[in-house]
Amino acid sequence: MRLNRPDLGTDWVLFKHYARMINDPIFWVSLRNTAVWVTSSITLEFLVGLVAALALNRNLPGTKLLAVIILLPYFLPNVVAGHMWALMLDPRLGVINDLLVWAGIVGDGDRLALIYNQTGTLIAMSHVLLPFMVLPIYAVMKAVPPTYVRAALSLGASPLTAFLRVYLPQTMPGVGAGVLLVFILAIGYYITPGLVGGDSGAMISNLIAYHIQKSLNWGLAAALSMLLLTGVLALYWLYDRMVGIDKLKLG
Repeated sequence: MRLNRPDLGTDWVLFKHYARMINDPIFWVSLRNTAVWVTSSITLEFLVGLVAALALNRNLPGTKLLAVIILLPYFLPNVVAGHMWALMLDPRLGVINDLLVWAGIVGDGDRLALIYNQTGTLIAMSHVLLPFMVLPIYAVMKAVPPTYVRAALSLGASPLTAFLRVYLPQTMPGVGAGVLLVFILAIGYYITPGLVGGDSGAMISNLIAYHIQKSLNWGLAAALSMLLLTGVLALYWLYDRMVGIDKLKLG
């Protein structure tokens, strides 16, 4: 006697989408790319953003040009910024390779492959999202009284010690805000990685866009979206447990 499988309804449909997501090798490649790109981008933007915010706060020579370079992606649509970097990183037509050849760093026949790979994705993503790291750090730095560092120096601390133990800890609320902003934006980013990274730079967000626009598998796209939402909530919870969300400052 044959038994019919009971109708599991919506729960079975959702389970089917999650099972397909887990068994799909493309999902694991995209998940790895997402983890690598987001982590690398946050690390690079933190290092560059901290130095840039410090230079802006100290009003060093050339800071106006630095501010224009940092804020330029903020005023450009993502599509325009992505195409701009695609042209700049192109091996044959890109400005960066032309400058390297002109400076004699590389030969004309040994141009660097900076597009459709991990390097291009990291460079483009980091520059496009850099304002969201620099602005919170800079806003908090502006509120730190410079007398604290001068007091530490007068008590015998070296400039490096005064910076690491007096100045830098007071900028951590801005750093935390920048990390959260960059993480939330980077984990759902798909335009620039798609234009610059190609197939090697596909992220979870690119899979979501594909299933919504082309395959029309909205259930699988919803399952992937829930995965990204879970990651954002997990980071938010971790930050609240380790630092405290009440210490988060944007300025």
